[in-house]
Formats: sequence, C-alpha cells, structure tokens
Amino acid sequence: MSGNHPGVQAPRTAPYDRSPELVLDIERVLGVTARQAVRAEFGFDPASPLTIRVEFLVEDGPRVSWRIGRDLLRQGLYSASGLGDVQIWPAYAARDAAIARLQLASGDMAALFELPVPPLAHWLEYTYELVSAGAELASADWDRASAELIRPGA
Repeated sequence: MSGNHPGVQAPRTAPYDRSPELVLDIERVLGVTARQAVRAEFGFDPASPLTIRVEFLVEDGPRVSWRIGRDLLRQGLYSASGLGDVQIWPAYAARDAAIARLQLASGDMAALFELPVPPLAHWLEYTYELVSAGAELASADWDRASAELIRPGA
C-alpha cells in the first residue's frame, strides 16, 4: 500500500460479477500533514442493496468493517451527506483531484478518510445498474418480515 497516491488498487472482478467489489488505496487523515495508508475494500450484495460493505485494512493491522447506506455514500461524493456516525462530503486535494472525506465515529472515537471520487463514483453507478434506485425493496417478503417482527421472543 502506498500512502503517496490514494486511488484504485485493483478491481476484484473485471468486469464486475453479481457481487462486485472495489479495492482502493486511501488515506486516513491523522493531522494537518500526517496521513496513514489504508486499503479499503468496498462490496455490494444485490440481495442487500441498501448498504455498501467497507472493510478497512491498515498494513499489519486488523480489518475493520462498516456498513454504509448506498444512497448516503453516493450523495456524499457530491454534497454533504449523513449525520452522526457516518458523514461524507466532497473536497479537493491540492493537486485538484476530486476527493471525498468520510468520517466514521463510534462512541468517543472517530476516523477521517480521504477517498478518490472518480473510481468510487463509477463503481457505485454500476451497483445502481444491478439494482436501480427505488427498486431496492421490490423483492422484499413483507409478510415474512412482519411475522418476524411480531414473533414472540423476538
């Protein structure tokens, strides 16, 4: 992993299959001039189309997994999005590269990451080709979901 040039590392599939993944080398912002290289693996499951799975891996460190709303992530590439634990907004690096800042918080801890917008936007658009906006819940079994909610001991 190189922290010097965050961007696309390698797609997991070419072309994407039914469960596309995108691997990006990104940076965690530690301070005004301090950065840490992080590998981010973005995953999309058409069976669970409302969320994107993101796994963060620091060299010689543990994997940390988050689920982020797909619409929240997409909107945050172009305008401020999210409240509370997950927030994302567009920014521009000194080299005029389109980036977005992603802040994740849990309890009294928070982490700020810089993501390259072009490859992430392109990949997200592909997920919307697989499951279009507004069709995410079209195949939901509402009778089963309702039964689970009212099941004794649930």
